[in-house]
Order: sequence, then C-alpha cells, then structure tokens
Amino acid sequence: MAWWSRTQGLAEQPKKSVPKGIWTKCERCNTTLYEADLDANLRVCASCNHHFRMPTQGRIEMVIDEGSWEEHDLQLESTDPLGFRVDGKKYVDQIKSSMRKVGPGDAYRAGTGAVGGIPVEAGFFVFEFMGGSMGSVVGEKITRQFERAVAHKRPAILFSASGGARMQEGVLSLMQMAKTSAARSRLREARVPYIAVLLHPTTGGVAASVAMLGDLTIAEPEALIGFAGPRVIEQTIRQQLPPGFQRSEFLLEHGMVDMVVHRKDLKRTLERSLRWFQHGRDANRRTGSVGDVELEIPHTD
Repeated sequence: MAWWSRTQGLAEQPKKSVPKGIWTKCERCNTTLYEADLDANLRVCASCNHHFRMPTQGRIEMVIDEGSWEEHDLQLESTDPLGFRVDGKKYVDQIKSSMRKVGPGDAYRAGTGAVGGIPVEAGFFVFEFMGGSMGSVVGEKITRQFERAVAHKRPAILFSASGGARMQEGVLSLMQMAKTSAARSRLREARVPYIAVLLHPTTGGVAASVAMLGDLTIAEPEALIGFAGPRVIEQTIRQQLPPGFQRSEFLLEHGMVDMVVHRKDLKRTLERSLRWFQHGRDANRRTGSVGDVELEIPHTD
C-alpha cells in the first residue's frame, strides 16, 4: 500500500484538518455544533437549550439598543497595593496579561444606554478578565454606575458573572461588598429601580452582596449562583446536596430569584419590566404617594 501511494503521489498530499474554532461540542448533550450557528443562536445549543457562556461584548450588543451605548470609567485600572505574588507571578503582570487579552476597563464595564428606547445605567461583569473577580476598580465602577442612576433618575441594570472577590487585593476587595451594597441602598432611597441579572457563574462575594439585592432578580437557565461552590459545601458538611443545588431553577423554586429567563427572551423581559417600573412610578406621582410601589412580577411566555 505504501508503494502504491508513493507511485500515485498520494503520500505527498497535505492532510486536511478542521481549523480550531469551527466546531464546539455541547457540554450537556454532546451535540457537535457549528460555531457560526451557535453565535447566531446567542450561544445557546439548538438541541438542548444549554446556555454557553457569552462574551461580554456580545451580551452588550444583545441587550443594549444599537448606537445607544456610551461606556464610562475606562481610565480606571487596578494597582497592586499588597505587592501580591503567587507561584512566582506578580499581580501587576496578571493585570497586564488580562488587559492584553480582553482590553482596558478591568473586570467590569459600565455605561449609559437604552433598552427598548428606555434610558438605563447598565453594568456588565467581564468574566474573561480574571474570572470577573471584584477588586477595588470593579467596586468603584459599580458605585459610580449607581450614582449616575440616582443623579439622572435612570434605572440601573447589573449583569453578574463572577468568581467573587479578588484575593490579590485582600481585604480591599472584601470592602467592595459593603461599598457596592451601600451604593445600592442609595438607589432604594431615591426610589430608582435596580434590576439584577444573574449569569453563570455568580458566586463568592459578588453573590453575597450587590448581585442579590435587586428590586427584580432575573437569572439565566442553569446558572450556578451561590457563595461557596457545591463541592466545598459537601466537603464541609459531609452531606450530599440535592439535585440541581445552587442552579437558577433551584433558587427560583426556593424564592431566591424572581424569574428564570431564556437568553432569547431576556431583552424583551427587561424592556417589559422597565416599562412596568416606569408605570408604577408615574402612578405614584399622579396619586401623590410616597411609599414603595406594590410589585407584581411580570411573567414570560
């Protein structure tokens, strides 16, 4: 066979291989998916509806009206107050590496935009940047976002996807839990709506603070949401956890989130919710009421 191949010249033909990034296997149903089709379907498996993690830029384009996005605070960058080093790698080098890969702005992007024509102050955790970890810059950008929402009376929307507080900044990162929660409380005092959208994963200090404090809390299907991970909890309490523990559907069943919304329905749900908040506020102005609006959670089809 080798002699035949040589005489026919077949051995000299280059091997054909599938370029990387063309196909992806679904993590849930093992279906092989064409990347272009997956992108066109908002990174959701067409066979089983599994929600893949979505790039932050793609999510901004999916939710925010075209041409309305104005990003803020891009000049803020993390420093290294502790001179942190792990496995011989400096924290400053980790920051630079992430910036080369993802771009400026740290693990959070905040800006002014519109959803269905309604002006909002929106913020997005950038999981691609050090796992969306919350350090001093992230806490400052969330705080500034909420302050703009209060100043301009615009609803605030926060999309969480984070592994929690950033250990490289020590207690300074933990302080952001209190800082962002305090900024959120000023939204409530000003009676400015705050919608929290929980993505996969939302864990650690982010889940234990600002991510779970929305007037309306929406989660994507199957998102992991909780403080410590399931394996850590099982090892600590030495008990097996219930099926689906810490997933969106489990939290909905136990009253921790208000809705679980498919990605293709998310913008429509946000727009309807924003109009509902707007209607309640306008009704209070007409009646002269100063109390909170009695809320009835809108349902999705």
